[in-house]
Amino acid sequence: MISIDNLGVEFSARPLFSDVSFVIGDKDRIALVGKNGAGKSTMLKIIAGLQQPTAGTVSVPREATVAYLPQVMVLSDGHTVREEAETAFNALHDLERQIGEMHHQMDQRTDYESESYMQLVERFTHANERLQMMGGLNYQSELERTLQGLGFDRKDFDRPTSEFSGGWRMRIELAKLLLQHPDVLLLDEPTNHLDIESIQWLEQFLASKAGAVVLVSHDRAFINNVTNRTLEISCGRVYDYKVGYDEYVKLRAERREQQLRAYENQQKEIADIRAFVDRFRYQATKAIQVQSRLKQLEKMVPIEVDEVDNSALHLKFTCSQRSGDYPVICEDVAKSYGGHCVFHDVNLTIRRGEKVAFVGRNGEGKSTLVKCILGEIPFDGRLKVGHNVQIGYFAQNQAQLLDGELTVFDTIDRVARGDIRLRIRDILGAFMFGGEPSERKVKFLSGGERTRLAMIKLLLEPVNCLILDEPTNHLDMRSKDVLKEAIREFDGTVIVVSHDREFLDGLVTKVYEFGGGMVREHIGGIYDFLRGRNIESLHQLSATGSPSAAPQPVQEEAQAPSAGALSYEEQKAQARRRRKLEQAVKEAEERVGQLEAALRILEDRMATPEGSTDMTLYEKHTQLKRQLTTAEEEWEAAMMEMEE
Repeated sequence: MISIDNLGVEFSARPLFSDVSFVIGDKDRIALVGKNGAGKSTMLKIIAGLQQPTAGTVSVPREATVAYLPQVMVLSDGHTVREEAETAFNALHDLERQIGEMHHQMDQRTDYESESYMQLVERFTHANERLQMMGGLNYQSELERTLQGLGFDRKDFDRPTSEFSGGWRMRIELAKLLLQHPDVLLLDEPTNHLDIESIQWLEQFLASKAGAVVLVSHDRAFINNVTNRTLEISCGRVYDYKVGYDEYVKLRAERREQQLRAYENQQKEIADIRAFVDRFRYQATKAIQVQSRLKQLEKMVPIEVDEVDNSALHLKFTCSQRSGDYPVICEDVAKSYGGHCVFHDVNLTIRRGEKVAFVGRNGEGKSTLVKCILGEIPFDGRLKVGHNVQIGYFAQNQAQLLDGELTVFDTIDRVARGDIRLRIRDILGAFMFGGEPSERKVKFLSGGERTRLAMIKLLLEPVNCLILDEPTNHLDMRSKDVLKEAIREFDGTVIVVSHDREFLDGLVTKVYEFGGGMVREHIGGIYDFLRGRNIESLHQLSATGSPSAAPQPVQEEAQAPSAGALSYEEQKAQARRRRKLEQAVKEAEERVGQLEAALRILEDRMATPEGSTDMTLYEKHTQLKRQLTTAEEEWEAAMMEMEE
């Protein structure tokens, strides 16, 4: 579908990659991997047509559609969630208007036997077929399923987008891309703003409904569940593996071993040639052999070994003095904003040295409870931070809070104290910021590099209790593994808020599940928790008895509360829903009427002596009958939904 030929990109005369060629097929699920700064996001921008390469070409078929979700984008305000998501169907609405105009023309004209009239009927038929392929009148239900899959409740659909955080608005942008059903979907870190259940819903969507997918993600479980092909950017080249990520890791290790052996053999050959030249350089009888060896040396192409393992990232959190036995105790803790209760009756005890996870859908209060522990916001109930507890906190937006105008060195120099200032360059080197990278401005760093820099700032403070809120966002696989090992070896207490199942696996021994205004404790790791809930994904929590005491949507429909029992807002939402359904029924009736009128016109034409022998008319008649059947089914479905 998309062909990339001899692609090359340079920044400030420094090659990022060169001579890159590969093809993206119709059903490829591709993971684009490589160390931070290797050029993954740049590659996606080039494929999307947002950035021009220094050399090479990207060939995209004219009829193919490409959709791109960047890590950071400008988000629009001024619409409700539903209205913003509906912009994904602008092309469908344009097609509906065109069909209406063509139907009006057919009603007005009487030259049924003219060639131009038959061309109009043919355009009308094709437009109807295309409308049905794009979803027709079913787009509202698909829109709602997609928004709910990405974590929105029905009551959120009519809220202004300005009321939502940046992460939730990014979900709206992702929903718009998915609803467009592009031929090629380019996703740059799509899971950074999703919770576990939304990630698993997205996995199922991409596996079953998407066309070609190229994604950059550092969520190992997500990549394994979605992709069947891996493209690695390394040493300025792209290596193509026709396998999933786990299998790629094994093959890559084998490839690097082969590279090392080839490199060692080449170095030995070079040493032998140079030894021969040095030995016989001044002997006339060996002049021809010496020149031959020198030419052989000049023609030799140096073998490169993958750069990923050439630098080592060492991360170690130093535990300060011993804390009390119970760093965090909550008794009947509750937090509300106005009339909205985030959580209530929270009772938990975290012991010294425990490593626990806070999981649940976004907006259920994980970060809010963290802020209560830190004393940043008021709350009800009793929350005690234990004796001698020194907390180190890594916030979700920690990397974005860095001053972009400072250099990497200056960023750390401003927070370092005492003798540690003498070791700043050693510390930066351990985090792969040694040499020239230490003088780069923060605004030019990739998302993963910023996260590493923010982690260094946290390391400079001796603590005995770490609270990490989404610490793996933007970190590459290797950096995540190093961070995970450092947390595992940390002697203090750790609270991790994360949606990364692979990162939490083997790290935490207790899971606190947030949902429905309650917090529930589960002993064991993250996969023990999922198995214990007897579910395949956290998206099913609401259907299998979450901590929430609130009734589930299915139960609410079964109970069918009376209008008098509904709140004013619920009655308004119900009225809006009915108006939308009435509009859908009206549009369906109009569509049926248009198709019936077109059929009558065509049948009149077929009744003439000339038309009775024209086989193209019979083909068009069959197409219109098929479209009419589909339109009638859509009308019946809309009527049934409105009656319910």
